Amino acid sequence: MASDELIRSSAAALINRLALDDITPLDLLDALEPRIALVDPAVNALPTLCFERARDYAKALMKKPMAERGMLRGMPVAIKDLSNVAGVRSTQGSPIFANLIPVASDVIVEHIEAEGGIVYAKSNTPEFGAGANTFNEVFGATLNPYDTRLSAAGSSGGAAVALATGMAWLAQGSDMGGSLRNPASFNNIVGLRPTPGRVAFTRGGRLDSSLGVEGPMARNVEDLALFLDAMSGDDPRDPISKPRPATSFLSAARSGKKPLRVAYSTDLGITPVDPEVVAITRRAAEQWSSEGVIVEEAHPDVHDAYEIFQTIRAEGFAIGMAGLLRDHRAELKPEVIWNVEKGLSLRMEEVAKAESARTALMHRVAQFFERYDCLLCPATIVPPFPVGERYVTSCNGVTFKTYVDWLLIVGVATLAGCPALSLPCGFTKSGLPVGLQMIGPSNGDAGLLASASHLESVLGLDTVTPIMPRIY
Repeated sequence: MASDELIRSSAAALINRLALDDITPLDLLDALEPRIALVDPAVNALPTLCFERARDYAKALMKKPMAERGMLRGMPVAIKDLSNVAGVRSTQGSPIFANLIPVASDVIVEHIEAEGGIVYAKSNTPEFGAGANTFNEVFGATLNPYDTRLSAAGSSGGAAVALATGMAWLAQGSDMGGSLRNPASFNNIVGLRPTPGRVAFTRGGRLDSSLGVEGPMARNVEDLALFLDAMSGDDPRDPISKPRPATSFLSAARSGKKPLRVAYSTDLGITPVDPEVVAITRRAAEQWSSEGVIVEEAHPDVHDAYEIFQTIRAEGFAIGMAGLLRDHRAELKPEVIWNVEKGLSLRMEEVAKAESARTALMHRVAQFFERYDCLLCPATIVPPFPVGERYVTSCNGVTFKTYVDWLLIVGVATLAGCPALSLPCGFTKSGLPVGLQMIGPSNGDAGLLASASHLESVLGLDTVTPIMPRIY
């Protein structure tokens, strides 16, 4: 069987073939292993492999009747190195856990494997997922395959690069400040931040936090939707998790349903954006007009998003990582230390003000979606930047104060509890990908996927994935 044919196939097509017994999970693992050996040395996306474990799981799955193999039927899946996989090195990108081999998997991994997902690799991430540039002291930097001098973004950078280069068909990621959406934008793939609670996961720190979520990453919207189906569902170990909906997300993506009215904003009124990114995303949004979709320039009032995001994010770092700062300060990168210390220095008055303001912001955004089906804006404010720069320090003449300031445009959906995805929408003059952020109302994941699938077909981009890394 031609490995190249399998590598270039969509996940949906391969799952159909798995269901027909036309191919086996072992065939897919046999295609992936040499592809990774060929590609990964140039980009460093999948530093930890577990093919022996994967083949053992595949053989056990193949002994079951087809009806008992789950939605994924034995589809290989890459897991981000923030989630534990039993028996596999799981570092969180930190020297503190560089040699950790957990005995139990996280909830999200259990759910994926219960649906027939086969874990074969851990994808690279910045330390504890902090900072939207994927590098760490354990494995080094992950490089952008469109130009290996540039960043893959983060924190799900390894996952995005693996998808873009044919080392994965499906990859799990996580998102607080755009950690799914930024790397999707930089690597020309699709990443979805679902509504909080849509995907159950192992919680640490604050039990009821809705800032961080787990979500799917894929090469196209249909594959994204089918992976969300497999990931979704409630679990007693995650008290805010939601039951799986009766209607599948895949059926929503395949519905052909288009929105009636959408809003486009260059900057949500709160952040500088590179002019070329503005031009590319605006052009993509306006193409919907030819399909009868009403496209208007508008955005909700999110004027205080910066202060809210900085405060609540810092509070989360303090709750989740104060112990690590106390016991392992010398092993933490400076950005993490700053964020934890900022959280520890907060006064209760500041936290109360931010939480109250977040609720008010959420209500304003919900009211905005009474008029609009979808909000469009850039997924990232810049094209891919040099990998040696730890984070974006300025944009369009504005200098940033902190390492997370450049992520504000993705922070709005996080604060409002909305599903949001990055959809490939074009390339810069130098051939670098740009993503369009699509935001839907809270709990509107299905409608957002339907809209994204429709716009994907309207744009008709030749995304040329998977690609071979362009080494400079």
